[in-house]
Amino acid sequence: MEITLNHYLWLSAFMFTMGVVGVLVRRNAIVIFMCIELMLNAVNLSFVAFSHFLSDLQGQMMVFFVMTVAAAEAAVGLAIIISLFRNRQTVNVDEVNLLKG
Repeated sequence: MEITLNHYLWLSAFMFTMGVVGVLVRRNAIVIFMCIELMLNAVNLSFVAFSHFLSDLQGQMMVFFVMTVAAAEAAVGLAIIISLFRNRQTVNVDEVNLLKG
């Protein structure tokens, strides 16, 4: 069986959908961050698949950009979660209302 572009795109769509469902359903901030990372990796998979099948390196260069943004997002996000946990003793996003006026 030959693996085609459609296989990669279906896997990417499945991963992205699971990430969206996780963000919408889960209340734990750390799990939400992991679901966001899953969505970013799904996009990276699509970039690499298109890059391979179109013989163009721009998709692979975009993967490095997305990975850089994901690393920055993880660093800042985890710092916010740690700070939030120190102040509120929870990472449940429903119980966090610090920014409400």
